[in-house]
Amino acid sequence: MVTRVATVAFEGIEAVPVDVQVQIAPGHPNFILVGLPDKAVKESGERVRAALFASGIGLPPKRITVNLAPADLPKEGSHYDLPIALGVMAAIGAIPQDALDGYLALGELGLDGRLAHVGGVLPAAIAAQSRDLGLICAAPSGPEAAWAGENLDIVAAESLLALANHLTGHQRAPRPLPARHVPGAALPDLGEVRGQLVARRALEVAAAGGHNLLMIGPPGAGKSMLAARLPSILPPLNPRELLDVSMIQSIAGELVGGAISDRRPFRAPHHSASMAALVGGGLRVRPGEVSLAHNGVLFLDELPEFAPGVLDSLRQPLESGETVIARANARISYPSRVQLIAAMNPCKCGLAGTPGHTCRRGAACAHDYQARVSGPFLDRIDIRIDVPAVTAADMIAPAAASESSASVAGRVAAARDRQRQRFLEHGATALHTNAAAGPSLIEELVNPDRESQALLLQAAERFNLSARAYHRVLKVARTLADLAGSDRVGRPHIAEALSYRLNLGPA
Repeated sequence: MVTRVATVAFEGIEAVPVDVQVQIAPGHPNFILVGLPDKAVKESGERVRAALFASGIGLPPKRITVNLAPADLPKEGSHYDLPIALGVMAAIGAIPQDALDGYLALGELGLDGRLAHVGGVLPAAIAAQSRDLGLICAAPSGPEAAWAGENLDIVAAESLLALANHLTGHQRAPRPLPARHVPGAALPDLGEVRGQLVARRALEVAAAGGHNLLMIGPPGAGKSMLAARLPSILPPLNPRELLDVSMIQSIAGELVGGAISDRRPFRAPHHSASMAALVGGGLRVRPGEVSLAHNGVLFLDELPEFAPGVLDSLRQPLESGETVIARANARISYPSRVQLIAAMNPCKCGLAGTPGHTCRRGAACAHDYQARVSGPFLDRIDIRIDVPAVTAADMIAPAAASESSASVAGRVAAARDRQRQRFLEHGATALHTNAAAGPSLIEELVNPDRESQALLLQAAERFNLSARAYHRVLKVARTLADLAGSDRVGRPHIAEALSYRLNLGPA
């Protein structure tokens, strides 16, 4: 007789059905796992054996064979412990087989029989609900699974023994409640920034339209300070965005206590990060920083210090909003719709262009340093601004002179509401910001007048704008009009958008 327990394997954020089949037959006592298990899955046999012994359940001296079907799909992770243990328990009669028929199970076992949290519970719970199944998981995973829906039957137990008591009807486990993460500290406020009126305006435009932004300035000018305050003026995640972000965090094991937050992600990897760390990959193809920042902000400080190959690997995610990682036996895709904020010094010494400073190498210092960032990568950045050093007059000005994040966030939210309504009217229900609009749609939405067209044509011919740069100028201009409450994009909006595009380096 073969007992079966449903579980899942993960391909990106997708949960693929896996059937755990257990057979106990006469023969030399052995515990055999088949079905392309990795090292962690192969070790499940020993964890299951120890956990069952700690729970007072002994294994018969027979040949135990566990097959993870489909057999040609690689199996990775420790979440197979629990379905394997349940299959063995059903095979020896410790629990009834029909008690498992309506459930999908995942969880890691300790040697004492306790159940531990694993990554990917939220995608697994959503997959269980789509298949009209319940979910069996560890108690620490229950609050995360509860976000999949109120109608999902969830059994979240502390230990294997408590789970067996629930399945046999001796002791019922309560249904877990969804947990919401309440941040203990408020976000840094934009009102703390002194001076930098141009940078503050550019940050507001970037927030309103979801545009990528590059800030170039000397050390101490406030570039990192400005970037850290961007989340305080961004609107909270909507339900769909919250689900996507939480599923990625679940796969990565970053949902603390199963609690989710509607704050947009803010990721700031160090410039020594590898390509696998930034875009994803590795032996188990984990999501990288660009995916963990999905629907949020990816901040790259000291931009030229990143390896050129690492930076160029971001070109495809920035363009398509998706990271595709190809392997010989798999093709994994993670959503990666991010707002890139980058900061860099103007040269190696950091003070090129600063009044009173003369670099020994002259213009070559700044040129060589900025040339570390490739043109195709820069072409994907909508707004580029100079951030000069803060003056003494700005520093001694009263703090009340700087506008707070709350007032700026109100204008950003109003501009995004206009964009969302406009996209709904044009049937683009999946779009929420101008930066995400396609070329044909943004041309239709902007529809510049004759004066604006003449200005665009003049700029395109003089500065050799690429087709991508041309459309990104239109997107920024559309955002500027939204911030001004204008339905029509005029020449001033085009002119300001061009100034953000052309004031630094090649277009």
